[in-house]
Amino acid sequence: MNSERLDPRRNAYREDMAASALSEKVQAPRYVDGVTQQVIAARAPLRSAPKFRAPLMTEALHGEAVTVYDSKDGWAWGQLKRDGYVGYIPADHLSSNVFSPTHAVRVRATYIYPSPDIKTPPIDMLTFGARVAADGREGRFLSLARGGYLFAEHCVGAGDKLKDYVRAAERLVGTPYLWGGKTSLGLDCSALVQLSLHAAGVECPRDTDMQEAEVGETVEGVIEDDGTLKGGLERGDLIFWKGHVAIAQSSDWIVHASGHQMETVMEPVRHAIERIGQSWGKPTSVKRLAEETTVLQLPDARSDQ
Repeated sequence: MNSERLDPRRNAYREDMAASALSEKVQAPRYVDGVTQQVIAARAPLRSAPKFRAPLMTEALHGEAVTVYDSKDGWAWGQLKRDGYVGYIPADHLSSNVFSPTHAVRVRATYIYPSPDIKTPPIDMLTFGARVAADGREGRFLSLARGGYLFAEHCVGAGDKLKDYVRAAERLVGTPYLWGGKTSLGLDCSALVQLSLHAAGVECPRDTDMQEAEVGETVEGVIEDDGTLKGGLERGDLIFWKGHVAIAQSSDWIVHASGHQMETVMEPVRHAIERIGQSWGKPTSVKRLAEETTVLQLPDARSDQ
């Protein structure tokens, strides 16, 4: 057994323990089954070490399920159930009282109120992709199982999917760039892709290298040897560079969370290729998802206004 062959970002093992599911793959002093907990904070940082100054690896959204293998000194070491990412989360951001989500937030941000009245001071704010459990409805508000009220028209059913994941990404234009961030208060390039695809019901790993290896099919003949676009780029295509990814809006425009502009932007793809090429080189691939991915029959959260 050789733990070095397993990516620690998505395999729960460390020197003193490992997940029971890895018992035949890695050696560890002990193996732990883990317990399921749920994120109750609006967003929970997942860090590389159990300290607040440790690098932010990703974020878990409200309502996400986490398998917790160890808790110590206010930190839980666990694995996000949806994308498998492993790291340390503040223990007080989690609860062992798990509710099955009934709805998902499909606007950039929405407030939780103490009563079904927009004039009351809100008690928290959830961002795009957060999931909640509603136990009733009062007027235009959902009553939440954990307490509070959420504007119902800002949500869709937990199983509903957006028609167009590119449009989901476009909703997040203007969001500040944040390395490791995964909310509409701050996100990075691969988080924009993951959030958008998850909203469309498409499973997607967290980091750029994972996405390039696992999402969609490679489109040949789009990139010239010098890194320029030959043509054939379609809406929804994913364009990868070493350490970066963007979503094609059309043959000429992309939307991406840009560390250069420090926000999520739309810009001409040729401008982006020229600028990024000066520092990081030419695009490495273009990936295309199945045609049915971008046009689904389930309703969007809001109608166009």
